Parts: sequence; C-alpha cells; structure tokens
Amino acid sequence: MRIIDLSSPVDASFWEPDEVVHRVLDAHQAAVHVRDEMKEHFGLELDPEVFPDGAFLTNDYLTLTAHTGTHVDAPAHYGPAEGSHTPRTIDRMPLDWFVRPGMVLDLRDVGTGTAGVAHLEREFERVGRRPRPMDVVLLHTGADRNLGKPEYFTEFTGLDGPATRLLLELGVRVIGTDAFSLDAPFTHIIREFHRTGDKAVLWPAHFAGRREEYCQLERLANLQDLPVSTGFTVSCLPVKIAGAGAGWSRVVALLDE
Repeated sequence: MRIIDLSSPVDASFWEPDEVVHRVLDAHQAAVHVRDEMKEHFGLELDPEVFPDGAFLTNDYLTLTAHTGTHVDAPAHYGPAEGSHTPRTIDRMPLDWFVRPGMVLDLRDVGTGTAGVAHLEREFERVGRRPRPMDVVLLHTGADRNLGKPEYFTEFTGLDGPATRLLLELGVRVIGTDAFSLDAPFTHIIREFHRTGDKAVLWPAHFAGRREEYCQLERLANLQDLPVSTGFTVSCLPVKIAGAGAGWSRVVALLDE
C-alpha cells in the first residue's frame, strides 16, 4: 500500500489570523515540573536529580483553534439548522464517513472566487464519472502554494451554492479542499455582497450544511501528488473533541501498489 500525506501542518511559524502559540517544555524543565505536580496533586516527593542527567520527558503546549491546520468541520460549525434537528458536533459524527473512496477534481484554473456547477461538470467528464454516494470529493485549487503566508487566506477558489448542492444531491457527505475554506475568501465574499447586495453570496457552502448534514475537510495539501483522480481511499478521521464544531485530522490517501 502506498500512503500519500494530504495534510498541512500546525506550525507556529506560519502567518495565521488567530496566532498559534507553541511552547516546548524541555526535558530538564519537565523534571522540575513533574516534581512540582506530584507534590501539589498527590503529596509525593520526587527529586529531579534521580532522572538520568536530571532530564525527564518533554512536553508541548499549544494554543490554537480547531480550524488550524488540516481539519474536519462538523455540522455544528455551520450555525443553527433549518428544521428541528440539532446539528451534530465532531465527536458525534459517524466514523464511516471518513474512510471512503476519494475523487479529486482539478480547479486550479478558476482563480480567486467561486467555482460553479459548470466547473464540476467539466471535471466529472474529465474523470469519467460523477461522484458516487459517500465518496470523499477533494478540490485541488492549488491554494497550498501560499501556506504560511497572508495570501493563503485571500487568494483561493471556493464553491458557490449550486455547486455545493450538486455534490450533496449526489450523496457526497465529505467535501475537501486544499484551501483555507470551502467558501471563497472572506474578502471576496464581502466585496461581492457589497457589489451585488445578494445575500446568496454569503458563505453558501457552509450555510448549505444548515439544511443538510455534511462535513467539510479544509486546509489539505499535496493533492498534486495523487497519481490518479479516482481509485484511492481517503482516511480523514477527525480528532474526538467533545462538543466541538471541528476536529484536526491527519489526512492520507491510500493506494494499492
């Protein structure tokens, strides 16, 4: 089996709208830390010098959002549902959504803004079929070329409302993208709303999840490394964060050799 990493990292050196803080507790600091923790919580004494070279086990402390790095958005992220059902959080989503056949669609020629139904239909024809129910559809926009830079958040392709609804009508329940968002950039959306006054341009891909449950798989990478458009399995199991609207994921494609 060949495994292709489709994940972008959580990296505190990247430019992010919400700063990522990564603090490392080195092995010598950890020896003092475990002494203090054992004393405070359990009343136990422990001299740090009992460890080889006075060094214990390192630890990492991170401050970040659940939408930093490659992650899965749950229906609860999209806001209040239309109807009587309660949108599910990431820990309540069925795991069998997240290990499924994959299909990658090439949208690199669309540019900043939105791809529509015509773009998807063109790609279905190129690939040779439409997505099947429960396929994981991955959108290759090329946005990961700007990973770590401010442009990553302002220059990419999203989906418009009709294109999102088409995928949902075909039975797709996980739609992925190598961009920051499945919708167009915030800057593009707001400018379009000011230009047109049309509320339908306001985050249509996300808001589609208020009507029909589905998950977005955002901030992928390396989609150009996939040697085929279909015939592989995507594993994108989200981290089980209780009550959260999203969970980080180490996404990979699995291909038979």
